[in-house]
Amino acid sequence: MTGRHLHAVADGDLDPLDIGLRDVVGTSARTLERARGIRTVGQLLDWLPRTYLDPSRPTAFRDLPHGEDVVVVGTVRAATTHQMRNRRGRRLVVEVADDAGGTIELTFFKPFGHQDRLRPGVRVVCSGQVGVWRETLQLTHPDYATLGEDGEGGAQWLLDGLVPVYTATKGLSPIVHGQCLELVLHHVEQLRDPVPEEVRREVGLPGLLEAYRLVHRPRTEADHRRGRWRLKFTEAFTVQAQLARVRRSADAVPARPRIPAADGLGARLRDRLPFELTQGQETVLAEMLDDLARTVPMHRLLQGEVGSGKTVLALLAMLAVVDSGGQAALLAPTEVLAAQHHRSMSQLLGPIAEAGLLGGLAEGTRVTLLTGSQSTAERRASLLAAASGEAGLVIGTHALIQEHVQFADLAMVVVDEQHRFGVEQRDALRAKAPEGTAPHVLVMTATPIPRTVAMTVYGDMEISTLRELPGGRRPVHTFVVDGQRPDWVRRTWERVAEEVRGGGQVYVVCPRIGDVDDPDLPGTDGAGPGLPTGAAQGSVTGDDGADLLGAADGAGAVAPALHGVHQVARCLRGLAATRELTIEVLHGRMPAEDKDAVMVAFAAGRVDVVVSTTVIEVGVDVPDATTMVLLDADRFGISQLHQLRGRVGRGGRPGLALLLTQGEGVDPAAVERLEQVAATTDGFELARLDLESRREGDVLGASQSGGRSGLRFLRLARDEDLIVRAHEAAWRTVEADPELERHPELAEALLRLDAARAAFLERG
Repeated sequence: MTGRHLHAVADGDLDPLDIGLRDVVGTSARTLERARGIRTVGQLLDWLPRTYLDPSRPTAFRDLPHGEDVVVVGTVRAATTHQMRNRRGRRLVVEVADDAGGTIELTFFKPFGHQDRLRPGVRVVCSGQVGVWRETLQLTHPDYATLGEDGEGGAQWLLDGLVPVYTATKGLSPIVHGQCLELVLHHVEQLRDPVPEEVRREVGLPGLLEAYRLVHRPRTEADHRRGRWRLKFTEAFTVQAQLARVRRSADAVPARPRIPAADGLGARLRDRLPFELTQGQETVLAEMLDDLARTVPMHRLLQGEVGSGKTVLALLAMLAVVDSGGQAALLAPTEVLAAQHHRSMSQLLGPIAEAGLLGGLAEGTRVTLLTGSQSTAERRASLLAAASGEAGLVIGTHALIQEHVQFADLAMVVVDEQHRFGVEQRDALRAKAPEGTAPHVLVMTATPIPRTVAMTVYGDMEISTLRELPGGRRPVHTFVVDGQRPDWVRRTWERVAEEVRGGGQVYVVCPRIGDVDDPDLPGTDGAGPGLPTGAAQGSVTGDDGADLLGAADGAGAVAPALHGVHQVARCLRGLAATRELTIEVLHGRMPAEDKDAVMVAFAAGRVDVVVSTTVIEVGVDVPDATTMVLLDADRFGISQLHQLRGRVGRGGRPGLALLLTQGEGVDPAAVERLEQVAATTDGFELARLDLESRREGDVLGASQSGGRSGLRFLRLARDEDLIVRAHEAAWRTVEADPELERHPELAEALLRLDAARAAFLERG
């Protein structure tokens, strides 16, 4: 395809970024597609250099990694040919030196053409795989280009400025990769720019095509930094524009104002509370009540540390809705959490939730629970209570969103731990509101969210944050226990027994359920769980069915086995330190009535130790639970560790979390992660650390390799100022032109968001 053709399509229906790469670079396109999934001009331009070489400051050859593809710059010191011993022909050996005195040999088994170009004193850029021959670094038949020869071999891009270095692509040398980009940059003459011209002027942005040139062909460090900043801004601006349109669309459907009575149910609940709301809780409650009083539906995210009092605020807001004649539904991710909410809210409300019953408040309401595992009679009663309006508060799991579930007047939806639900589930529940109206929506999360993530994922929502803990909460002291130290492991289980004798209760958290007939753990008569458990048992599965660990770690290597609930419970029942304790198991495969029975017994103090999976991660509230032991803690993430330990110390006694690592072979980075968790109880600081250690795709949803729909350039841990500026500019643009009639390039860019990405952005 010619440059004229590419220029022409810029004015037609096909964006130049969508041009097939094969039409521009020829046969190399097949290699790029096979190795990287790169099929279009835009995908190649989005594959940015990982670093740059400065020809004026050559690479130190002694630091080159053996066995890896590299790009080096040096000066030819000598070039000699040798007759080969075991085959016909001659071999050319070129010695190239760097300024630090290091050398590398370029070896060619067919010298023709090379010996005339690679003369002593010539500067050269070479790419190839580093090998060693007789203790000498070597590149065999490398790709290369000489510097200082105008137009040499299509390598003009190597002659001036910095040399870009790309992540190695199998079957394609770095120099050929660069030549492919040279062809693309030569042929593409203009690009459709989703960032409006007035925004570019205001922020001081280069054009989009210029930004790509600055990144791929920089003359200075400042060039590629400026180009990357522009690409990041484009990405942030597009995401924020999508969020602005989502929010505008949601606001287009009106909601009925829900204003609590001065002496209504909320006021009666406050009179019953055994504690005073903190100043932070009062502020957030006022924000929510102000939202509920409007005709625009509430879209609010309430985030706060575990135990910061989010649930009582949600309950007060739900009662404001009931006061005005509506109903509120709370969607929980697990049956354990749904049952916990039903139990705790019923206890807090007392007679307020017993309307129609002897001793109940006549003007009160009812609270009903709806889950998938209820008996037919229980389910029928709950469905009737919701449909008739008898139940002002309906609490449930995914069962709430089934088609046959109806409400008399659904006015508010509360979603607990929003990250566990998809947009389809949320929308299915919102659709149960009366026709022509939208329910108010409150999303709660106990996982602290850094500001950049909140703006990028939940940017279409108002955000309230609870940072202070209610009075009486004691800090949780956290310690890392080395699983290779039998004395430390033994002391862990002795400490568990001591906590129980002192009146406390204990969670032991395992990363997998396992099977009842899993082999016994070693150490039943010794240190106990925490020692290496032998051969790996394949991949492990959490209660939600998601793989927590792959079976293999590298080529042919198996990962250490993870502790299973059944193994650990059986071991603790036989261990000298813990055999006298009452121990029960809890996991997601258990029938709902069995799970509920265990938690009721635990909350009542009839069970000393619960051996569980992460099913207890959110919402479970047992005031006397003082200690948590997390086995294989190095396999958990920072935020999950913090949230799990928040299950203890919820009463007036201090909490203790013991993070047991696996035995041998623990990743040092994982141990560092555990030390970070042990060093602070500030969830927002830990969330920041977690964000820095993870890929953006893990934070914001999967993005396909080589694709242009996921986050390619933004780094949420470092780009806060940029995201703030993009947010302000994008929301202002959408407010001024809601249908983007004056900004067709931006409208087209939003269409590029694939279905999964769009759903993720709309999750709020």
